[in-house]
Amino acid sequence: MKNILVVKLSAIGDVIHALPVAHAIKETYPDAHLTWVVEPPAYDLLTMNPYIDEIIVFEKKKFKSLGGFLANYGPLKRKIQQRRYDAVLDLQGLFKSAAIARLGQAPVKLGMCNMREFSDKISKPVIGPNAEGHIVERYLDVARAIGCRVDKVVFPLEVPEREADLTRRIFSQAGANMENPYVVFAIGANWPNKRWPVENFAALSDWLYDQRLIPVIVGGGVVDEQRAAEICAKTEIPPINLVGSTNFKQLTYILQNAQLVIGGDTGPVHLSAGVGTKTIMLMGPTDANRNGPYGQLANAIEVDRSCKYCWKRACPKKLDCLANIQVNQVEEKIKELLTI
Repeated sequence: MKNILVVKLSAIGDVIHALPVAHAIKETYPDAHLTWVVEPPAYDLLTMNPYIDEIIVFEKKKFKSLGGFLANYGPLKRKIQQRRYDAVLDLQGLFKSAAIARLGQAPVKLGMCNMREFSDKISKPVIGPNAEGHIVERYLDVARAIGCRVDKVVFPLEVPEREADLTRRIFSQAGANMENPYVVFAIGANWPNKRWPVENFAALSDWLYDQRLIPVIVGGGVVDEQRAAEICAKTEIPPINLVGSTNFKQLTYILQNAQLVIGGDTGPVHLSAGVGTKTIMLMGPTDANRNGPYGQLANAIEVDRSCKYCWKRACPKKLDCLANIQVNQVEEKIKELLTI
């Protein structure tokens, strides 16, 4: 195969899960030109992947009006059709990704096992051996269907040295040294019921200081800023607060060098597992079998509720889903992983 188009647009956590597909393609077809279509939030993530030759950005918001669609459809179509592809892989499985996959001129169009919104009319679903397994393996089943061997699952990410140096400076300006052992709290998530309560993070932060580990908060956006402020206010010694202070490349470097990362089913926590950092994922509405920290499923702590795995963005029962995961449960898992 000489030209392959991958369509995986969002969300950041899902794009992270799909990264091993790029490695699998280039391991099998090293001379192939790999083009990837993505939405803006995950663009920086893909720029760190050395196996992707070309990134096409799909700006969905520009297509929401008739005028925007008419103005932007032509340029997008021309970009995609600059090449003829041997295969198009739709790893999103939604109407928007199917519309993009349709533009790709290729004899083979494949998608993942659980395609929705009629996307299976454009790309053939691959019902592979991992159709009921982890989402990373479901994506890799699509790569296997075009002949890719998967000898090793690799999340290929290379942080530029300039960004690494900037990250060390950011740490220093926040009053910390990256050479000292630290634990990252990924405090946010798009789904409210994927967020562990701020008082639990605060209590864990104080306990980590007692273990000579520095707690570091990461995240972005107004909600995360508010949560970080509440955590800091509830602690005896405030953690290092880097919310809103880093870009994605700098965040990746922070996660790569952490002793441990803790958080819900969200992008930074999946990224942590992908780069090989010890990762504890706190889970409620989603299940570890599909969405847990890849390669570290034993480090997922699932909530003890009969209604877990509901896959609801907000709890229909108005419960604070992850509040049932106690601080001491996380402390015991940390002791196990860090032997403290």
